[in-house]
Amino acid sequence: MLKGLFGKVANLVRGRANIDEDLMEELEEALIEADVPVSLALELVEEVRERAEREHITDGEGLLQLLRNIIRRKLTPFEAALVEAPTPPLVILMLGVNGVGKTTAIAKLAHSYRQAGMNVMMVAADTFRAAAIEQLEVWAERVGCDLVRQESGSDPGAVVFDALNAAAARDTDVVIIDTAGRLHTKHNLMAELMKINKVIERGLGRPADEKLLVLDATTGQNALNQGREFHAAIALTGLVLTKLDSTAKGGVALSVVSELDVPIKLIGVGETLDDLVAFSAVKFADALLAE
Repeated sequence: MLKGLFGKVANLVRGRANIDEDLMEELEEALIEADVPVSLALELVEEVRERAEREHITDGEGLLQLLRNIIRRKLTPFEAALVEAPTPPLVILMLGVNGVGKTTAIAKLAHSYRQAGMNVMMVAADTFRAAAIEQLEVWAERVGCDLVRQESGSDPGAVVFDALNAAAARDTDVVIIDTAGRLHTKHNLMAELMKINKVIERGLGRPADEKLLVLDATTGQNALNQGREFHAAIALTGLVLTKLDSTAKGGVALSVVSELDVPIKLIGVGETLDDLVAFSAVKFADALLAE
């Protein structure tokens, strides 16, 4: 589970009997090491410094609570639930580069909808890797949902088109679409995703209900760069942060929301099917600075 993602920050501040400029400089360095961008780290420390003086906070515990409250406030506007479809099916487009945990996130998300009693369909639109199709097939069987797939190398747009028709025929509640994470060039990847998006819009009469970018929280600045590229190409509706159970950092959450202005909808906090949970700014801020 989430625990102490800003461990060095908390350890630095906790137990300090007084607050001085050396502590503020160390706090700034610790935030940057936790993948908070330099400009944002400076902004956070400046606000902590000003409010500590204004509110007469003089010890480490008080400073830690102040920092926790500031992070909560910054993240709360980016806390949002998954949408509900105006008419079934709810269509969720899952995006992300290879290796971020996208397929596992799809399985966990499908599992949560299955637990709620819904009929779920997975769509293997990453047709460039045979392994991706096979992996999704294993997960679909394990979770207990339908799978629409074609042979490796098939046109992803055609797979999505078939899936939407099948979903209508089967009274499917939720359609979760896996997409490619790497083509020969970045331009090709984004063009393919935009094409899939248009197929969905034509088939549904509306855009995909959710366009969720899966980001690996351990990759820091790379996650932010990925977020910029995908958001520019396809107008994301939300983020899924994975691998937050395996990192001593957590600044990526602050980075992506401040840069992209896109809500965090889900976070991965473990290995089991139940370990993809709704993002809570309060719980996240508390966990960042836990012991």
